[in-house]
Amino acid sequence: MRWTILIALLINFCSYGIAQTEKANNYISLYKEVAINEMRRSGVPAAIILAQGMLESGYGESELSKKSNNHFGIKCKNDWQGEKTYFDDDEKGECFRVYKSVAESYKDHSDFLKSRSWYAFLFKLPPTDYEGWAHGLKKAGYATANDYAPKLIKIITDYNLQQFTLEGLKNSEANTTTKTDKQDSTTIPYHSEDNTETTEEDSTETSTNETRTNISKPLNQDTLKPKHPIYATDSVFTINHSKVIFSAEGTSLLAIANKYNISLSSLFAFNDMKPIELIDTFRLIFIEKKLKKGAEDNFISNNNETLYDICQLKGVQLESILQYNKGIKKDVKLSKGFIVYLRPQNKIKKGK
Repeated sequence: MRWTILIALLINFCSYGIAQTEKANNYISLYKEVAINEMRRSGVPAAIILAQGMLESGYGESELSKKSNNHFGIKCKNDWQGEKTYFDDDEKGECFRVYKSVAESYKDHSDFLKSRSWYAFLFKLPPTDYEGWAHGLKKAGYATANDYAPKLIKIITDYNLQQFTLEGLKNSEANTTTKTDKQDSTTIPYHSEDNTETTEEDSTETSTNETRTNISKPLNQDTLKPKHPIYATDSVFTINHSKVIFSAEGTSLLAIANKYNISLSSLFAFNDMKPIELIDTFRLIFIEKKLKKGAEDNFISNNNETLYDICQLKGVQLESILQYNKGIKKDVKLSKGFIVYLRPQNKIKKGK
C-alpha cells in the first residue's frame, strides 16, 4: 500500500514537472522576442524581463494576466491614467493596471523601472548580471516575498533565459556598426578658423569589436566657447562622419534613444557613458558609433580638456584615444598646448 502511494505521488510529481516545463517553454516561445526588443529599447535584461513575466503571471495563466494582460503585477500608482482592475494582493481590492495587449504590459514594465529613481542603481549593473538584478529588484521593493530573488534566479537558470540577454546584446552590437555611407546627415560648420572635418574615413575603420570604457564625466563647459564649434540644440549633424546631436541639461536619454530608434544601451556605448536618466549638462550625444581614428592626426589642448571631452569633440572612440595616448588617465585635465593623438603614432606621417 505504501509503495503504491509513493509511486502515485512520484507519478503526480513528474506529471506536474512536465506540465510546468511545457507552460514555461510555451511562455518563452511567445514572448522571448518581445523581451529582447524591450532590452534593446530600455536596457532591462531580457532574462530578467522574461523571468519576472513568468513568475508574476504564473506563466501567463494568472487571472490578472488573462483578464488584464498584466504580466508583471504592476499596480495603478498615482500616475496611471489607463484602465484599472481590482484584485486581492498584499491587501484586499488593490488597484492594478489593465493593458490592451501583453506587449503593452512588457513596455510599461520597462518604462516603470526606468522612471523610478529607486531602480536607477540597477542600470549600473552589467546586463548579464542577472543575480545582481534579481536581488536588486527585491532590495528596491518590487515584491514583498522574501524568496523573490531566488525564484527569479531559479527560473533564469532552469530555462536558460540568459541566452536571450546575450541575444539582445548581440543584436545591440550589430546595430552599433557604423555605416560608412552617411547620406542623411548635415554638417554644422565651425564658427572658427579651425575647420577640420575634411578627411574621409575608410570603411575598414568601422570595426564592431566593442569593449568600451565607461565614463560619465560631463563635457567641459569651457570647450563650448567660441574657439570651438557652436552647435544648434537637437539638430542632427556630423563630427568625424558620425551623427551627433547637442542636447540640453535635463533631456531624457531614453527619449533620445526612442526618437532615433536605437537602444538605450547602444546610446550609452556610443558616448562612452555610464547609465544616467537625464543629461546633467549640455552634451554632445552621438546617435551612432564613433570612428576609431580622428579626421586629423592630433588635437592641441587649450581649455583644460580631458580625454573624454576630446573624444566627444572630435568624434573618436574613447578606447582608441586611450590607446594612442598611453599613460594619460581619461579624467585628467590637460594643460594648454598638450598634444593629444587622434590616430596611431606609428601611422602619422612625420615631417623632416
